[in-house]
Amino acid sequence: MANHPSAEKRNRQRITRTARNRAVASTVRTHVKRVRTAITGKDKAVATTALRAAIAQIDKAASKGVLHRKAAARTIARLSAQVHKLSATAAKAATPTKASGKSSAAKK
Repeated sequence: MANHPSAEKRNRQRITRTARNRAVASTVRTHVKRVRTAITGKDKAVATTALRAAIAQIDKAASKGVLHRKAAARTIARLSAQVHKLSATAAKAATPTKASGKSSAAKK
């Protein structure tokens, strides 16, 4: 246990910071989990909304030093790619395809 006043103060600060950092990290994990759940459910609108909220929380955690800035950037990039892939898949499924099996080059 700390005996000097400065060491006691550092201990109090450590406890406060640890509690704050745990809360921020927990919030980030919750938001990331919401995005991944929406991606798994293939819900583009919910995934996009959840991604926007998750990016804000991840950036906030990185600015506070809870997450490393490159780890935050990597997480955002991977989630964004998954949501983008989901929207591209949805758009691809929505466009009708031609019934004809021949291409325009084969007609010449």
